[in-house]
Amino acid sequence: MNYTAVIRTLGTAGEKYQQLLDSLDCQSIKPTAIIVYIAEGYPLPKETIGKERYVYVKKGMVAQRALQYDEVNTEYMLFLDDDLYLPSNFVENLYAALIEHNLDVISPDIYPNHERSIRAELMMSLSGRMKARRHDNIWGYKVMRTAGSSYNKNPIKSVYRSQTNAGACFFCKKEDFLKINLQDELWMDKMQYAIGEDQIMYYKMHLYGLQQATLYHSGIQHLDAGENLVNKDKQKRIVGADIFFKIAFWHRFIQTPEHNYFVRCWNKICIGYFLCFGLLISFIRGEKEVLKIKKQAIERGFSFLNSNEYLNLPKIEKQ
Repeated sequence: MNYTAVIRTLGTAGEKYQQLLDSLDCQSIKPTAIIVYIAEGYPLPKETIGKERYVYVKKGMVAQRALQYDEVNTEYMLFLDDDLYLPSNFVENLYAALIEHNLDVISPDIYPNHERSIRAELMMSLSGRMKARRHDNIWGYKVMRTAGSSYNKNPIKSVYRSQTNAGACFFCKKEDFLKINLQDELWMDKMQYAIGEDQIMYYKMHLYGLQQATLYHSGIQHLDAGENLVNKDKQKRIVGADIFFKIAFWHRFIQTPEHNYFVRCWNKICIGYFLCFGLLISFIRGEKEVLKIKKQAIERGFSFLNSNEYLNLPKIEKQ
């Protein structure tokens, strides 16, 4: 099996990026090539193992992934962010799971959501943002009609089917990735903060009929997990961006492809519940500034649905 590791970066991850490169070099199945897609205008990082090749592309979480990958000459691709550590048998285990379970796409479970406390689990469930599922022997992550996601609370097996995942790492054939036309979703990079692009990518794969799954207990480490969330200004941008994203995602990927009248009505109730709960909880807490941010995000979201940019996007149909 030959594969190319493709990394998106701004070149600023420092030691974390070096750890990723070192762990790629230690794989039991080494990559045929390492191609790093760096944003235009950024200097090349000093970290190296002497095997990587750099390609300048437009800046953006989607723009740096929604490429044609003409530089890739292998059948398989390992997509990576620049702040991960991979155990030496990581790719070998990904590929084995892909073949054994007859999959098109596989991604490791980077964020252990199943380890959430009961209190955190309850609050996330009430908000419609994320829900724990128990006694599910088939699914890992699923997309909810609130545009949130649900997760397997007790992942006993190593592989579960999934509809979404973390976008920092996944493994698939180049031809399968190109099927989803991710370049159609470049509107995401115009948001205040890049959030949700991974859910769009994976759920689009699901709608297009690609079989995907989550590999649990893979040993991967996200070296930057949570470090940047301490900035309050950034947290506020995330609140607004998340609401905007969920409105757009809900309409484009959940409501529009659905043709059953009663299901469409239920979809509206679900997104309405999510938005109203978010406003209510900020009102109860007396968070005037956050409440204002949420209201403005809702207005921007529904305004975007009526914009020429959105209306001219290719329609999504289930396959």
